[in-house]
Amino acid sequence: MNSKSKSAIVLLSGGLDSMVVAGLAKEAGYALVALTIDYNQRHRIELESAAKIAAHLNAIEHIILPLDLTRFGGSALTADIDVPKDGVEENAIPVTYVPARNTIFLSLCLGLAEARGARDLWIGVNALDYSGYPDCRPEFIRSFEAMANLATKAGVEGDAFTVHTPLLHMSKADIATQAARLGLDAGMSWSCYDPTSDNKACGKCDSCRLRAKGFADAGLVDPTEYV
Repeated sequence: MNSKSKSAIVLLSGGLDSMVVAGLAKEAGYALVALTIDYNQRHRIELESAAKIAAHLNAIEHIILPLDLTRFGGSALTADIDVPKDGVEENAIPVTYVPARNTIFLSLCLGLAEARGARDLWIGVNALDYSGYPDCRPEFIRSFEAMANLATKAGVEGDAFTVHTPLLHMSKADIATQAARLGLDAGMSWSCYDPTSDNKACGKCDSCRLRAKGFADAGLVDPTEYV
């Protein structure tokens, strides 16, 4: 069976990276099953963006799964902790890191994949222009993939899972360029960690800074409405 007749589970946050990953999976011929985790993050507008992207890419299924990580806290995105606005700090894991987020989210993708008969998981992790999160590194992805094939009936029976990370070694400029090449409206995506009450991007958080720089470096217009 080739990829043209297979479905892929895409972790779709609604951000630029996840939008491009979904576009690349579709371009590769996969039918998309999109999984968005509503973890009660402060940037709720991201969920609306995910729905727009899933619809635009004709996902065969889009699941928005509630998982209230504010019960855990421990992050500026899930607790009453200020989002840093002073610029991306070098060689430090910022307070916007959500404890074990990609491990939790990929585990949910894995369960959905096994239930749907899909063997391909697509996620927009990036190890170049990112905020220093440990769960965006290549060694984490390799380890998760190995675990996935030890932890599942499909994996044990030799029907292996693959975790696709096409953005892993791309710069934000590369990712913005890919969005344009795929014909995706970057305005559908949302990046800001701390939007205003009228849904404008703050322009100061790590995610806004990385996004704006990426579009500038690529020579492309960022359609985001910043404060």
